[in-house]
Amino acid sequence: MSTTAARTEPAVVTGASGTEPGAPGAESLAGLVLAAGPHATAVTLAVARGERSAVHCHGRTARDGGPCTPDTGYELGSVTKTFTALLLAELAARGEAAPDDPVQRHLPDVRRPPDVRRGGPIRLIHLATHTSGLPGLPPGLLASAVPAWNRNPYASFDEERFWTAVSRTTVRRPPGEEYRYSNYGVGLLGWLLVEAGGVPDYAGLLDERIGRPLGLGTLTCSPEAPQLATGHYRGRPLPPWRIPALPGAGAVRAGGADLLRFLRAHLEAPDGGPLGTALREVRRPRVRLPRSGNEICLVWNHRRTPDGRDLFHHSGGTRGCTAFVGFCPQTATAFAALTNTGPTVRSGFTQTAYDTFKRLARPDGEPAGNG
Repeated sequence: MSTTAARTEPAVVTGASGTEPGAPGAESLAGLVLAAGPHATAVTLAVARGERSAVHCHGRTARDGGPCTPDTGYELGSVTKTFTALLLAELAARGEAAPDDPVQRHLPDVRRPPDVRRGGPIRLIHLATHTSGLPGLPPGLLASAVPAWNRNPYASFDEERFWTAVSRTTVRRPPGEEYRYSNYGVGLLGWLLVEAGGVPDYAGLLDERIGRPLGLGTLTCSPEAPQLATGHYRGRPLPPWRIPALPGAGAVRAGGADLLRFLRAHLEAPDGGPLGTALREVRRPRVRLPRSGNEICLVWNHRRTPDGRDLFHHSGGTRGCTAFVGFCPQTATAFAALTNTGPTVRSGFTQTAYDTFKRLARPDGEPAGNG
């Protein structure tokens, strides 16, 4: 499957000087810039509604950097997990893996699985729905992360240390019993999919199965990729985010225009072909969260509105960037909001992005004058 330039090229690109009235999302950029706070130098809002789309760009890639453009890449943090979910569904459509496969089936040679004390084996579906029973982080990671907590906490925890942690992990709750958000679980899923796909690394699998088929030129896992916005934490510029042990949980970078292509592919998934099948499969609810009534699909959060619309969304953050993505099939709305400052306790960017997405995904769209 591929997307064509005529269908996916945004109709309007706006810069720091202002927005074009009438473009999808034009009234929302100012609110997101305000929510990003004084330390952000760049904000990107990418939105599509039916056949109309726009990428609105504000600011510069760094204080002394060039103008932010639709191809300016941001660290996506946990939005990476939506790509890992699509990889699982794509490999399943090809028969190379199945959601019900036990972890052991795709472990690299000589690697030991976690010790599961109760219930059956951990399956790939458990990893993709945060119900594996694994903790949020691999054992041992926090000890190495604390000294670099405000800069690059995952950088010194490498692949070898990850596999050592896997072999030493004990799961005491039965897999499938309880939802518990886990970077560890989706990170492990990423490595298992690399093994199932027969490629050297996560970046190669991502490019082969998603990046090239969808024409996503800025999609990368490389901290040295060109056109990346410089991340900031509490006003301090940071080195590029590194997460060598858990690339499937948080290593992806992309620009606003490519994220819009990625999200529109979920709306337009054609019949036939493994990627088209996968794009539909990731939207299927798998786990219902008892207190909120919301659901978990393959990684994606799902909320059904009172009027019957399906809102699929996910957020992410590194120390230096914040990202939010969402799509609504009923109103053909796709939405991404990105900024180059990391989330903090008082940060309102993710909530503002979610509220903006909900407003844009209404049947009547965004009312004129809403910021």
